[in-house]
Amino acid sequence: MNTSESLADLVAAEDVLLFANAAITATGQREFRSGAASQQLSLDFLHTYVRVNYRRVYAASLALDINDHNAARIVLGLLETAGEADAEERRTEGRLIAARLARLPPQRVYRLFGEVRRAGINNRRTRAIVRDWLAARPDLGHDAVKYRSGVRTAARHIHLRPAEGAGAVAEVGAFLFRPGKLPRYEHPLLDAWRRAHYEQGAVAELPFSVAEGFAARHGMRREAFLKRAAPRMTRLERLRTLEQRAGGAQRPDVDLTVMPLTRLALYVLALPFEQRTTRRAELTGALRTAARRAAGGHAASWGRVHAVLDDSFSSSGSGQKRRRPLAVALACHFLLEALAAPGAYRALWTSGRNDALLVRPWGPTPLGTRVLDALEPGPGGAVPDRLVIVSDGWDNAPAGLAGEVLRVWRARLDPGRRTAVVHVNPVYDADGFDVRRLAAGVPAAGIRDAEDLPALVEIARFAEGRTGAAELYAYLDRRVAVFLGEGEGHRQDEEAEVA
Repeated sequence: MNTSESLADLVAAEDVLLFANAAITATGQREFRSGAASQQLSLDFLHTYVRVNYRRVYAASLALDINDHNAARIVLGLLETAGEADAEERRTEGRLIAARLARLPPQRVYRLFGEVRRAGINNRRTRAIVRDWLAARPDLGHDAVKYRSGVRTAARHIHLRPAEGAGAVAEVGAFLFRPGKLPRYEHPLLDAWRRAHYEQGAVAELPFSVAEGFAARHGMRREAFLKRAAPRMTRLERLRTLEQRAGGAQRPDVDLTVMPLTRLALYVLALPFEQRTTRRAELTGALRTAARRAAGGHAASWGRVHAVLDDSFSSSGSGQKRRRPLAVALACHFLLEALAAPGAYRALWTSGRNDALLVRPWGPTPLGTRVLDALEPGPGGAVPDRLVIVSDGWDNAPAGLAGEVLRVWRARLDPGRRTAVVHVNPVYDADGFDVRRLAAGVPAAGIRDAEDLPALVEIARFAEGRTGAAELYAYLDRRVAVFLGEGEGHRQDEEAEVA
């Protein structure tokens, strides 16, 4: 391979990694240091650039641990520009789209179908994708009640005529397009929706988000309504509402150990310090259980692990991502504890705190000082096998010290790379079209959920420059094969999370 080809491959690999980081972290919402408009403009450019220049990679990104916002944008982009792909590409894209839609929350998919309709995308392949997804829904009657406008929009756009079907399908069609025609419905939720217009007792039979509107219409007391609706609430709905009944002093009847790790960390950080202290054993146990589950087969396999965790003021996030960066750091703390060998984990928070359960966004970001502490040899001159830095990368006390420390460490003290260093960043930098990096020689990966950390560390190694574009594309092909070959383990719908 000549020099120009090698350079082209290097640029392509860097573009792929840059887009992967953006698709994992960016949601087009306001961040601590940038507004929503700049985030959206930056994402618009990246999606267009990668789709036009690396369409195969753009589609393959659906198999990565990208967030739902960017997954929906990729699906829309592929459907909107189907004419730019050949027949084989369209077949592969169709399979990837179908597999990703099956993993997206239904409300996100219905919102996407609305965007498809507004964009005027109505070719045969698009209609087949929408029709197959609707046919695979476990209970279309439930969807018709909970996501009524979304189901109606999707059915109308693909010219679906459920009213001409039989049984429950015909009932859904009558419910969506000719409400009031049938005196009653066989489907229990459809009939509960009909009766809820004049019967308070039927309100509690509906999904909570729908029942709230009817409760307000009937003037039901909030306390009585929540008590009756509790059996049909999801775990998240219980956490958001049942605790409010007693001003946050009452514990919800929810098994915290089954919650996803990052979501659980967000819940913990939303609690007052007094509750975190009094419920220390319960919360710590739940976080460790969730971390062990997330670690899976990687548990206790990473050797000696040191972590530098950012709890500076910027980890407070924004009004749209409240405490999200700090929650990722807290979740990574417990996950790294599970990944490290027993007794071989050390955490260093930028604030200097030692109690992870009581962290809060505060102060500057002295990453350089904490990195020095983390790399200091222990008893017998032992250095960590892995150093993981969880931060937005704004090293400012003093500015740039972390990058200089890591540069000297790699060039002078550890040229043999005994310590693997990786920086995971939960914040997208709109101005740089990437996550902010600490040093050129330190791989950085975007992260949204701590559960994805083991996979992201694998992706980050491509950023070191020690592997070529061929290895990166082989990795993407493997991820696509696994993604399309899975039959189980699909993400459960929110409404299926009733405890």
